[in-house]
Amino acid sequence: MLDDLRTNKQILFDLTANYLEPLDGAYQRLAYLHDLRDSCSGRYVHERLAAVYGPDAVNHVLTECHEEVFERLLEMSLTTQEEDLRRHLDSYSGSLAEKVSRCRAAAISWIPPQSPSYFKELFCSNLNALVVLLLDGSATARSDT
Repeated sequence: MLDDLRTNKQILFDLTANYLEPLDGAYQRLAYLHDLRDSCSGRYVHERLAAVYGPDAVNHVLTECHEEVFERLLEMSLTTQEEDLRRHLDSYSGSLAEKVSRCRAAAISWIPPQSPSYFKELFCSNLNALVVLLLDGSATARSDT
């Protein structure tokens, strides 16, 4: 049991230090963790970490980490979420409306499957509000110039 805890702690450290910290914000981390989940099996796969720690331990830690990042995002104020989402959208190409559309379509899949329904509803509600703020702010900025 103690060995499992040590292993989980080391996986979490490696994941955070080497893969999550370099990312710019919660939305990028959420998207990254989602991308590690195999849609067919539902398991999280990270080849480099699995080679060191084993696939089962990595799946367990990534499952918990995905949920934790998701919940921390929901704990942020809408202003902070908006700033974070803006930074994430900078990684997309195209107009703001195109970026928002692609991000909005993808973001629904970023929700960890084991999240309670009220968290899922809050995330979707916040995302809808942020989209309105971003697009309205863009329209206002264009009309001011």
